[in-house]
Amino acid sequence: MSGLSGAAAIAGIGATEFSKDSGRSELQLAAEAVRGALADAGLAPSDVDGMVTFAMDANAEIAVARELGVPELRFFSRIPYGGGAACATVQHAAMAVATGIADAVVCYRAFNERSGSRFGRVQAAAVAAATSAGLDNGWHYPVGLSTPAATVAMFARRYLHEFGATSEDFGRVAVAMRRHAATNPKAWFHGRPITLAEHQASRWIVEPLHLLDCCQESDGAVAIVVTSAARARDLAHRPAVITGAAQGSGSDQFTMTSYYRDDLAGLPEMGLVAEQLWRQAGIGPADVRVALLYDHFTPFVLVQLEELGFCGRGEAPGFIADGRIELDGALPVNPHGGQLGEAYIHGMNGIAEAVRQIRGTSVNQVDGVENVVVTAGTGVPTSGLVLAAG
Repeated sequence: MSGLSGAAAIAGIGATEFSKDSGRSELQLAAEAVRGALADAGLAPSDVDGMVTFAMDANAEIAVARELGVPELRFFSRIPYGGGAACATVQHAAMAVATGIADAVVCYRAFNERSGSRFGRVQAAAVAAATSAGLDNGWHYPVGLSTPAATVAMFARRYLHEFGATSEDFGRVAVAMRRHAATNPKAWFHGRPITLAEHQASRWIVEPLHLLDCCQESDGAVAIVVTSAARARDLAHRPAVITGAAQGSGSDQFTMTSYYRDDLAGLPEMGLVAEQLWRQAGIGPADVRVALLYDHFTPFVLVQLEELGFCGRGEAPGFIADGRIELDGALPVNPHGGQLGEAYIHGMNGIAEAVRQIRGTSVNQVDGVENVVVTAGTGVPTSGLVLAAG
């Protein structure tokens, strides 16, 4: 176990409603979510002395602090690589708390990703940026690899070829996530499950990805409060103790599909995160009752199950075939519905659901939860957490 393991905990969670048109600024969304997380923890803005968010977030820490009346900040940090940052925000907060740099750190993510800038569309400016990423994009944009779906489709095609998987295997992930969302009143797709036939009939986005293989676009915000584990035990709720927190970037890492690698059907960066998580937490896959996996595209859920050690390489289609990742299965995945069913808030809503599972307060509560594994965006440098009941 690492020196970080067990030192910090998530003491509060907050969120706005999830919509397709919030009708307010991203700064207002951020402030609402942070205010909710502080109220959930039983803390005041004056208790906050640290903030962590995504490099992509448009809301400056000092602006959020002003809106809330936070008097001063002793620590602030931003994590790059889009959704890969989600769990790393909590990792940075936990490191700050464990080392005494800060006492109460808020992690937040807020955007109007449906009514404002939509990530699923071609971002023409990304190819002209005077950065190394702009240079990289200049090589693959001209051949049509200019959206997340296009790059992931290349990965998905290789996975199908290498392991004999089918589109229906991807569809079983989507069906499970939508089934979970259907019983979650806060999910965008509440009351709207899908069948495998409906998945197969949904239109192509980029073959072999159907529309229902792709996460939704959402407006909303989620915030998380991290304090020391000892302090969290005296606050409003049962703490979710951070027993593992890791980041990872694999060899020849690219963005969304690392197509310079010899092995095009794995996610070695997630394997690196998994090795760190299990070592830090002192547990293994068999000790996990529920998993919150980043489900921006269905193929990456399958590969994460493999990289995390729940099954072997190429075995995920068989692993999930009997409903194992559904609520009554051996390893429920994303009981809230995930980004396919609840909302796409860059993975932060998955962390919030993990906390609810630890507390025993989820609308789709899994029995006997003591440890939860959470992952962040895949196909990019990524991160992960293990949370345990405090």
